[in-house]
Amino acid sequence: MSRYKFKTTNIKGKEYVEVNERIKYFRESGEYKGWSLSSEMHHLDEGSCVIKAVITDENGMVKSTGFAQEDKSSSYINKTSYVENCETSAWGRALAGLGIGIDTSIASSNEVSIAIAKQNNGGSKTTAPAKKQTKVALKELTPEIVTKMKAAVAGGKKEAVENALSGYKVSADEKKEILA
Repeated sequence: MSRYKFKTTNIKGKEYVEVNERIKYFRESGEYKGWSLSSEMHHLDEGSCVIKAVITDENGMVKSTGFAQEDKSSSYINKTSYVENCETSAWGRALAGLGIGIDTSIASSNEVSIAIAKQNNGGSKTTAPAKKQTKVALKELTPEIVTKMKAAVAGGKKEAVENALSGYKVSADEKKEILA
């Protein structure tokens, strides 16, 4: 990936790349020509959903995945749009798995804003319980993604890779191998 300058949102002194910026890069970059981004519903009921985003290359080979979970009661916007927010978060995580927009964090600015709001409310009655993160096994990463993570570590982005790994079930040995 070239030195593309992503538009970011500053939240509490940290810059976060919004998902629309990640999608725009994915769609416009020649590096991903012919690739696709799709969504799979893993759970949906009146109160919550879990969506898996899948990125495939021009040959249909899965290159990255991203899971997200949203609760309808977790925020004002989720009262009407929890499924849409879940899909957007899953897309952002799948794109981050490719290394798109993760210079400082894998989380989107929206995810960070919601987490900060929940922390600031101190667990008041009006605050919804924190989302339970759905972690997937590290083995779901393709060898290409692991290689990109190792390259990012070598390029001085160890913290960003550590953040990305927090979304996966990772053994100490797996983590050590990638972060070495």
